[in-house]
Amino acid sequence: MSKTIEVSNATYELIKDQLPEQESTDVSNLEDFIGKKVFIRTVTYHCLGEVTKKVGGLFELKNASWIADTGRFMQFIKNNELSATAEVEPVGKMWVNISAIVDMFPWKGALTKDQK
Repeated sequence: MSKTIEVSNATYELIKDQLPEQESTDVSNLEDFIGKKVFIRTVTYHCLGEVTKKVGGLFELKNASWIADTGRFMQFIKNNELSATAEVEPVGKMWVNISAIVDMFPWKGALTKDQK
């Protein structure tokens, strides 16, 4: 059951930093992913990075990494952090073929620059 309360703009400004983040992404428009950090699984590999633009059928990612092993997947996605067992190869900039994407997850954690 959902409940709603109304607060004044002044009250909202005072408490907004204490509220959980609510993020919605309109998946009907791929350009809405620009500026978002994502973990992507394709048919052949996994990667992590920030979408900088959509070029034709490709997403361009910055601060990207190829992820060989995430460790326990639920914890990886839920905690948005790379475990000690994760295998990560930072690659900098990369392009991902959108038609090869199987699924994507929002990423709130840091994008690593360290090989693990």
